Amino acid sequence: MSPPPAAPGPTRSRRRFLADTTPLREVPAFRRLWIGQSLAAVGTQLTVVTVGLQVYALTSSTFAVGLVGLFALVPLIALGLYGGALVDSHDRRRVALLASLALWVLAVAIAAQAWLHVDSAGLLYGLVALQSAAFAINNPARSAIVPGIVPREQLPAANALSGTTNAIALTAGPLLAGFLVGAWGFQAAYTVDAVTFVAALAGVWRLPAMPPQDGGATHRPGLRSVLEGIAFLGTRPTIRMTFLVDLCAMVFAMPRVLYPAIAATVLGGGARTVGVLGAGFALGSVLAGLFSGPLGAVRRQGAVVVGCVAVYGAAVAAFGAVLVWAPAGADWRLAACALLLAVSGAADAVSSIFRGTILQVATPDALRGRLQGVFIVVVAGGPRLGDLVLGSTAEAVGDGLAALAGGLACVAAVLALARWQRRFTRYDARDPQP
Repeated sequence: MSPPPAAPGPTRSRRRFLADTTPLREVPAFRRLWIGQSLAAVGTQLTVVTVGLQVYALTSSTFAVGLVGLFALVPLIALGLYGGALVDSHDRRRVALLASLALWVLAVAIAAQAWLHVDSAGLLYGLVALQSAAFAINNPARSAIVPGIVPREQLPAANALSGTTNAIALTAGPLLAGFLVGAWGFQAAYTVDAVTFVAALAGVWRLPAMPPQDGGATHRPGLRSVLEGIAFLGTRPTIRMTFLVDLCAMVFAMPRVLYPAIAATVLGGGARTVGVLGAGFALGSVLAGLFSGPLGAVRRQGAVVVGCVAVYGAAVAAFGAVLVWAPAGADWRLAACALLLAVSGAADAVSSIFRGTILQVATPDALRGRLQGVFIVVVAGGPRLGDLVLGSTAEAVGDGLAALAGGLACVAAVLALARWQRRFTRYDARDPQP
């Protein structure tokens, strides 16, 4: 006689709430890809922070450090759409492998310039621009690969796992960079990036071939192919909404540009306070990923995205309200701000999981690369535009009121979009309609 099934207990209950690791257990190709990308993400953040530190050490100019972001952003936006077209025209494994190889060579080159003491900010700008160009091809390729190796019902879990490791990298990378640069210099941090990226190469190397379904005959990379992807997006309101709701959050209510001024003039504490605010947002993202187990059972994914973006905006508005109305000098203000930013980070993480899943599932395979290219442009450009909008608003009305107004504008905009595109809130994961 077989034993009776075990009654649900505390362990099984906890598992339902913790991150679903089914894709890691059941899909070896995704497991290798995820491990490689996770290690590479930490290394990438090491280099992002270290390049800024080295440029400042060479120039003693904050403006020169800011130029690093410009040199990274322009190739990313310029090549994001073309990179997606390239992905749809060739074997995705080969595209990802070649782009990853280019990224690794550039990581080695950045490490080499530090070891050889070239001491040229111009060279660093050039290497960062080339890295960004390779990333604009590599990221759409990797994103388009995932739906081809992971079953549809496991995509939310796979996206949650990837989002969690990215959030951890955003938190751990800067801390590790500070330690390595302080202890052993720029060379050590860059070398760790070059070494860890080998794992990303290995993860792609062992993937199966993934040629385009039509052999690439009808999707040659170029302007026509890019325009075909944009035209498709124009006819698919559900997919289009995944970009529009993200822009609501990033353009109206991305508060990171306010952190330095808030730390200097409102909360005090300087760089330490900036770190606490940034860590609060990142911690929310990590926790959302760690407790993402129930998300795989969600069917009304569009409605959840709208709700999460509204919660995100409301949390940022409450953050602004604390800055405006909390008594000056109150000890609890920093803790309240960090907690509200954690809420916004968690809401953004859940929204990102489902936006990515909807985009992957509702997009035909032949167009996934190009739509992921559009995604890269939105993700890269949205926060930068948000920095401009919120920064200029803060100049006019103050930092707290800028956050309050931006958060409320985000809520109003996403609810208006949901009312305009009701189909998005009715999106059913079991019957995806683009």
